[in-house]
Amino acid sequence: MIGYEFLYLLAGGFFALWAVLSLRDARPGNAAFWGVLAASFFFGSHLSDFANGLLVLVLVGIAGAGWVKRSTPATTTPQEREISAARLGNRLFLPALIVPVTAVAGTLLYNYTPLAETGLFEARRETLVLFGIGVLVALAASIAWLRPPIAAPAEEGRRLLDSIGWAAILPQMLAALGAVFALAGVGDIIGGLAGAAIPEGSVLLTVVVFALGMAGFTMIMGNAFAAFPVMAAAIGIPLLVEQYGGNPAVIGAVGMLAGFCGTLLTPMAANFNIVPAALLELKDQNAVIRQQVGTAVPLWACNVVIIYVGAFLLWS
Repeated sequence: MIGYEFLYLLAGGFFALWAVLSLRDARPGNAAFWGVLAASFFFGSHLSDFANGLLVLVLVGIAGAGWVKRSTPATTTPQEREISAARLGNRLFLPALIVPVTAVAGTLLYNYTPLAETGLFEARRETLVLFGIGVLVALAASIAWLRPPIAAPAEEGRRLLDSIGWAAILPQMLAALGAVFALAGVGDIIGGLAGAAIPEGSVLLTVVVFALGMAGFTMIMGNAFAAFPVMAAAIGIPLLVEQYGGNPAVIGAVGMLAGFCGTLLTPMAANFNIVPAALLELKDQNAVIRQQVGTAVPLWACNVVIIYVGAFLLWS
């Protein structure tokens, strides 16, 4: 049965490869950081919480000491990439489409055919596993089509990863932080403060505070999935759903969208805002965020209206 362990091993394998390449190029800090991260993926499921915590502290120590440096592996020049892009045009995006197509089509094919009876994939893990398989298929297709040097995918991956540095693992770390906050009762504390500050019966104001909290916590944590358990426990469930009788589906779904508006506005969302800047080699690493402000703010306001109308006015 294939489950999360497959994804952990797959990710660990890539990080281990980049650690070896960094060690070969005499970059011990990079090698140590990606090597420890690889160990976390390889053995994390079999280690105690304390041991996993020590691995995280080692990662923080290496990054905090500034030992993770930008690398310059041998790769194509900007001129060569421009020539290749001009020759292939938008067809370059075809391999990227393989990943979502594999995940979606594979999930439907598995769940709605006799394949589901084989028990090949762990229950409720099919899409994520197929997503990982899609990455491998896309990589193989790209190599077969473009015929780069055999080491090119590894070197290009390392170049991008080292350009981003330790921020590449921010989504993983911040998602874990959201779970820690929820378990620590942060949501209950915020809920108590919000309940005392918001006048009784002010549904619209409560919706605004909920949506604002989703965006704000997302900007702090860099991930709406990390902010949601906190704000759901603080305001979403006890006030909007239980006290005012709002539609939980609308509150949950559109509340996440309000959080994603915060994603557009924060450098903490490294995978959305720092990676594109690194890919495009922009001088201003916040250039992507500046372009998204005009979308994020009005979209957040629309989400407030949708929650209020859809979860309360139309629901009642």
